[in-house]
Amino acid sequence: MLDPKEVSAHVQARILAEALPNMLRYDEQTVVIKFGGHAMGDQALADAFAKDIVYLKQSGVNPIVVHGGGPQIATMLAKLEIRSEFVHGLRVTDAPTIEVVEMVLAGRINKDIVSAINRQGGKAVGICGKDANLMVARKITQMPDPTSSEMKDVDIGYVGDPLYVNPHIVDVISKSDLIPVIAPIGISPEGETLNINADTFASALAARVQAKRLLLLTDVEGVLDKDGKLIADLTITEAQALIRDGTITGGMIPKIEGCIEVVEAGVEAVVIINGRVPHSVLLELLTDHGAGTLVGRRKPKAKKA
Repeated sequence: MLDPKEVSAHVQARILAEALPNMLRYDEQTVVIKFGGHAMGDQALADAFAKDIVYLKQSGVNPIVVHGGGPQIATMLAKLEIRSEFVHGLRVTDAPTIEVVEMVLAGRINKDIVSAINRQGGKAVGICGKDANLMVARKITQMPDPTSSEMKDVDIGYVGDPLYVNPHIVDVISKSDLIPVIAPIGISPEGETLNINADTFASALAARVQAKRLLLLTDVEGVLDKDGKLIADLTITEAQALIRDGTITGGMIPKIEGCIEVVEAGVEAVVIINGRVPHSVLLELLTDHGAGTLVGRRKPKAKKA
C-alpha cells in the first residue's frame, strides 16, 4: 500500500477518483473471499490480505473470509506419520485424518487469520461450518471418471459436498462490526465431521447469501489465452467455449466450471485472483483494471465493473 506521504496530492486524488465509484458499488454488499495458496504461507502477503479485509469492512463492505490449508494439513499429517493420498484432487480423509484436518483448519490456521486481521485493527471471529449448522454436507460417494466422465463409486472417507447452507450465524456476525473467518469443515445430517474443499465451501456460501462477488485467491494470474496473456473478463458462454477449444485446460477447468455454477446460482461475478500480488483484493474490487479473471453472466459495462 502506498504511503500517502510518498505520493503527490495529484496522485492521491487520482487514486481516490478511481476508488470511490467502486467503493459505492460495494457499499453494504457482501463479498465472499476464499483465502488460500501461496499467500497463506507468506507473512507479508498474509498481512497485506488482512489489511485489505479490514479496509473493506471500514469502507462499508461485508467481507466473509473462507480459508484453505492443504499444505499445513500435509505437514501435520507427515509429522504424525499419517499417510495421505488424493483421488481426483480430493484428499482421502479417514478417521485419524479428519481429526488432524479439523485441528489444523478450525484451530491453528483459523485463529492465525483471525489474529492477523485483529492486528490490523479489525474484529474478526473464527468459526467453521459446524457452528450453528452453517454448512450441512453429505459424504461424497461418487465422482466423475476423468477419462469417461461417467460417475464412479468412490470411498474417500470423511469428505463432503454441501447439501444446504444455514447462513444465520454469518448474517449475525456480518451485520455487526465483526468479520467472519470460516474454516471449511462441515457436518453431515448424522452429525459426522466432513472435510470440504475450500473453493466448494466458499462457492456454496456465496450462492446462498447472494454475494455481490466471490473472489478466489490462487497461485495463478488468472485465465490465460493461447498466447499466455491474461483474459480480464469472460461471460459464461465465452468460458465454456474456451474449455471446448482447449484454451482452458487441466486444473483450471473445474475451477472455471465452479465459477459458472456460482454465477448461474445468482452471484453477480466470480473472480480468480493472483494471491501472490500484494493487496490483490483491493486491486480487484477498488480499481478499474482489477487483478485477475472475472467470470460473469454478461460483459461488464466497464472493465471489472
